[in-house]
Amino acid sequence: MTRAVLSIGSNLGDRAGFLRQAVDGFAGFLVAVSPVYETAPWGVTDQDDFLNAVLVVSGPCDEWGWLRRGQALEDASGRVRLRRWGPRTLDVDVVTVDGVRSDDPSLLLPHPGAHERATVLVPWLDVEPDAVLPGHGRVADLVAGLDLSGVTRRDDVRLT
Repeated sequence: MTRAVLSIGSNLGDRAGFLRQAVDGFAGFLVAVSPVYETAPWGVTDQDDFLNAVLVVSGPCDEWGWLRRGQALEDASGRVRLRRWGPRTLDVDVVTVDGVRSDDPSLLLPHPGAHERATVLVPWLDVEPDAVLPGHGRVADLVAGLDLSGVTRRDDVRLT
């Protein structure tokens, strides 16, 4: 039994619908679902804004099981990987799994860059105010150091 933090995002098509598909795909394992945030794109900025949320899940999967489940949901959404950090119907990132560390290029844990991404940290803080990102510290402290100007909570978008 493991506990994982997953970041979900979409900036193509029915963004909220794709996030709901991810929530449905993890339904039997959900511990928490964050509010939805609209965020400016990160990495490649010449694309539409994202809707983002965080899921906290618990179940019999190891870190690879969570990754495979997330990738299956991405595939079901019709995701096409044309360029790194490019537009996508659905992105499911494994942020951390029970403090596991991995330097395998297919599954880096904790997720690289998570410590500087409001798209991950802000929604995570909503559902776990005492959260700690392994190797980086308290999520609340990390959020306090971020520029949040491109982050808007979307209470009009519900995932559950």
